[in-house]
Amino acid sequence: MSATWATSSLPTMPPPQAMTYAIVGCSEHSGNYVPENILVDAPQDPLSRWSGAQQLPTAKQWILLKLETLSVVKSITFGKFHRKHPCNMREFRVYVGLNPHHMAQALHTQLKDDTIYETFPLKHVNSEGICFPIRYIKIVPISAHGMSFHISIWYVSVSGIADPLYVDNIRSRYEEYRETVVLRHVLKHLRQRRLLTPYKNILARSNIQVEHPVVTALHSSLVLQGTWTDSEALLSEASSAGLLDAYIQFCQPHSQWKRLHGVDADGDAPSKRGGHAMALDPENGLIYLLGGWDGQKSLDDFWVYDVSAERWRVISHSTSIEKNGPIARSCHKMVYDTKSGCIYLLGRLCDGDILKPEEDHEELLRRAGEIPDGSRSTAYCSEFFRYHTRGLDNGKWDLLSFDTASFGGPPLIFDHQMVMDCEAQILYVSGGRVVDGDWDSLKYSGMYSYNVRTSKWKLLQPQPAVSMLSSVQPPISPRFGHSMVLDQMSHTLFIFAGQRDDKYLSDMYAYDIASNTVMELFSNFSTSGGPDACFTQRAIIDGKLKEIYVFCGLTRVQPASALTSLRSDTPNWVYQYAYPSKPGKWTKILPEVIQEGGEPAEVPLPRYAHQVVYDEGMKRVFMHGGNAGEVNAPVEDVETEVKESGDEDRPSRVSKETRLDDFWTMKLLRATPEEIIRRAKYQIRQQQFREMCEEQPAVKALRFLQTQVSAVVDHTNPEETSVFRALLGHLFSTSITTDDGSAESANTPKEITTGLLEEPPKKRSRPNTPDEAWTSRLDDEDEDEMLGASTSAAVTSSGQKRRHAVLLMEEDPEETALRDASTKPLSPERFRQRTEVFESLLQFVGEDGKQPMGSLLDMVDAEDGI
Repeated sequence: MSATWATSSLPTMPPPQAMTYAIVGCSEHSGNYVPENILVDAPQDPLSRWSGAQQLPTAKQWILLKLETLSVVKSITFGKFHRKHPCNMREFRVYVGLNPHHMAQALHTQLKDDTIYETFPLKHVNSEGICFPIRYIKIVPISAHGMSFHISIWYVSVSGIADPLYVDNIRSRYEEYRETVVLRHVLKHLRQRRLLTPYKNILARSNIQVEHPVVTALHSSLVLQGTWTDSEALLSEASSAGLLDAYIQFCQPHSQWKRLHGVDADGDAPSKRGGHAMALDPENGLIYLLGGWDGQKSLDDFWVYDVSAERWRVISHSTSIEKNGPIARSCHKMVYDTKSGCIYLLGRLCDGDILKPEEDHEELLRRAGEIPDGSRSTAYCSEFFRYHTRGLDNGKWDLLSFDTASFGGPPLIFDHQMVMDCEAQILYVSGGRVVDGDWDSLKYSGMYSYNVRTSKWKLLQPQPAVSMLSSVQPPISPRFGHSMVLDQMSHTLFIFAGQRDDKYLSDMYAYDIASNTVMELFSNFSTSGGPDACFTQRAIIDGKLKEIYVFCGLTRVQPASALTSLRSDTPNWVYQYAYPSKPGKWTKILPEVIQEGGEPAEVPLPRYAHQVVYDEGMKRVFMHGGNAGEVNAPVEDVETEVKESGDEDRPSRVSKETRLDDFWTMKLLRATPEEIIRRAKYQIRQQQFREMCEEQPAVKALRFLQTQVSAVVDHTNPEETSVFRALLGHLFSTSITTDDGSAESANTPKEITTGLLEEPPKKRSRPNTPDEAWTSRLDDEDEDEMLGASTSAAVTSSGQKRRHAVLLMEEDPEETALRDASTKPLSPERFRQRTEVFESLLQFVGEDGKQPMGSLLDMVDAEDGI
């Protein structure tokens, strides 16, 4: 919920400065190597360092620094000796806090064994985006570069902001944030325990909002008053207020594919190919396509597709013959600059780039996605091109560089990734396999940036030697055929999957551009509910929705196998994240729902080496071409890439690689607000039916089940149908009251239930998530933690222990004011049941509109908890 700590603006941030600190504590040190030595920067003095007394890696060693004043610390710098030293600290952690007894980890990384000072950013903003001040810094060394050597720290400086006005504002906001978080959890706990009077008193005396007013009204109508009609009406109000939007966004989506059959004025369209490149002009709805490999040769035709007109237009049948135009190629990358209207092109694999034609061509195809054949050699120069789509130079090519490696850029590469930050006018290039004619030696490129304004390349993250790889601050391992997308709002690059050597990868990294730091999100996303390790899959991002869409690719038959597979059931995926630096959620994209009696929808074949672009405004994906793998075909249909089988003279059927020329668009279908309201009504009416079974005639309850409850059940959903049928058992298990008020046996006549158990009329299938069966405890609590079950031990006069309730869960005075005099108070059990239904409905409400997640009771069992 919004609060002053989240909405008030901060004063202008002063520039960071060196902070003054003192040593206030440390673990045992060695000899005269006292911790105060790290205050002095004396790289030539071998005695000017702190050194721990312990050599064992299990020994806990630390130094505690106290800042002169409360400050916002932004970075920490470690000085070094003037030459390499075996005692140099390697791995370490840094903790920060307001007091030395409660500190949080702000850094976990390692130092290089060299003479260059290293500066690391320290975490000073929490997961909610709230900046926090600190007073204490704790450095915890873990290992030295030399085995069995004491760990040494030579010099430490800290940089941050100590300006009193700025820091005081930060402190106030942070304290208010913490108070708000605590009070919201307290309020949730009180309402769950039926302590409504103190709940109301806290609300009245604080500026706290637990939830959206519509949600508060729902609690009152559903839990306290049991006005079912009003409760259902509030669901529509919640939808109108946008409270259901976040849940809908996280529902498992269905894909809706449509094949596009547009051609140009001559009836032509791009031919079959894979390993081509595409780029989107979102403002004008234009998709550019260039090059590729058709199974026999590299291509150099250049096309543009008009989305609104649904027509292709050929820009050039051969860019090779144009001034400064690129030669035929595949496995290259293009990006579109929305500011200038220019297209940038980098990388290639040409017919003459492979020096060993005798090498197995099909194996190369699988290793590189789309490697063309050829026997003539060319210079291995990495040309860099720009194409103008508007302005005075419209339709012209610029050769920005004949060889980017000569100007600090990447060497000639293929199957790399390239994205552009149009606002910053910076290109980012990641990975790729180096083309230098030596196919026996695998070489990979690193990560580079290109500043359009200055025309300068910069190596962002060189690929380190194996000996320098660290499990703490993981570098992005070299790879090709991977995916990279840019979240422009957070300035984060997501890099994942691909191939290194003979291994398909399933790791994922978030690279923070501002700090030049890497966070490993998944070492193996396949074990975290994500796709299999894959190669030449395609990915695009919707930064506003914080979603990444991933489209098939090659996988391994077995993880350790060298055999590749293009599975017919390969699903597409969506990756959703709240914060770029934290692991998100992988979800399969389901196929489109087939209507009862309808024809299956046409969908694209599984493929790899295809191309995908995404229009964030239209929320539409566009996919073209690719390689569908090997298929069997009659010999007369085979033009290229024949593998003989069967009869030695002339096989009746042969295998060939299938390039595609199909063009598709896709949009994701998610649950509608009406569908979510239906699911919520189903839960409310289940509770209404249970109460009718106990309080009203059985025939009336049964009629309600057959009509009102059945009307909101998706009878095509097995889970919902199972829960619906199980409700009948609740009718049998309760004392039944007849219309005249007399009690009857719980055995209901067979003829009453016959109609209920018949299959209800079929309804239209809807995207859904299963409703959970009703239980008598809260979702986030164990059985010992149920409402009203809080107990403590007491000793009787005989010395035996007995248990009594801490909370009786009786009616609160606040409820009495709402209840009609003729209505009986809610029993504790009824209050528990209704509270459980209410909290189950909160699953449909976004976090900003409902009470906080978690429970105060969890703090009791937490480490260092209350």
